[in-house]
Amino acid sequence: MARQDRAIRTRRLFLEAAAEVFNECGYDAASISAILDRTELTRGALYFHFTSKEELARGVLAEAVTSEGLVPQTLKLQEWVDVGLLLAYRLPREPMLSASIRLAVDPKARGLFGTRWPDWIVLGRDMIAEARARGEVHAHVDPAVTSRLFVGSWTGVQLVSGSLDESPQLVDEIAALLELVLPSIAVPGVLAQLDTSPGRAERLLAASRAAAEDRGPRSADGPPTGR
Repeated sequence: MARQDRAIRTRRLFLEAAAEVFNECGYDAASISAILDRTELTRGALYFHFTSKEELARGVLAEAVTSEGLVPQTLKLQEWVDVGLLLAYRLPREPMLSASIRLAVDPKARGLFGTRWPDWIVLGRDMIAEARARGEVHAHVDPAVTSRLFVGSWTGVQLVSGSLDESPQLVDEIAALLELVLPSIAVPGVLAQLDTSPGRAERLLAASRAAAEDRGPRSADGPPTGR
């Protein structure tokens, strides 16, 4: 068991190092040597887990769709809001997530590996569809179209805000985006109950991580789709 735990930690170290290098250099300019320098581990240890830079990139993208911090809410639409806020809070703080965006907008990497945007769209579509079935969303709302447009808008906000000289906090920008979108899809009684405050994501994540620590090492480390 100790050997297995060590192997899991080593694999994670290589993924985190690769994410940092992809973030800083882009996929093309990233090198195995630069990734190894971040870990101070051997090339043999790397190739035990990943046979190439391509496999490292695929590993980073596999971590992109994540629901850490998300907890069941009375309103399904609140859970959808929480997904957007949590990702906006975590992305600037977690290289693994920001690297997945960098790989997605890099033409060469996108051509090789695709993106996880379709997975985010499906996740949002299903949540909005359930919210509509519960009467939280207007009957005319198309869950697939709404989710696709929101994922595109979310990504655009992230790219633009990150390119500004005085970059606003991403979670603040996404909270503002939700304030614009929600009145067009949520029924009035539900809209009044939704919490889109930027500080909500930090509170949810802190509570989730504290609960995970209380459960101890035997607890699961998140859903199959990510950490």
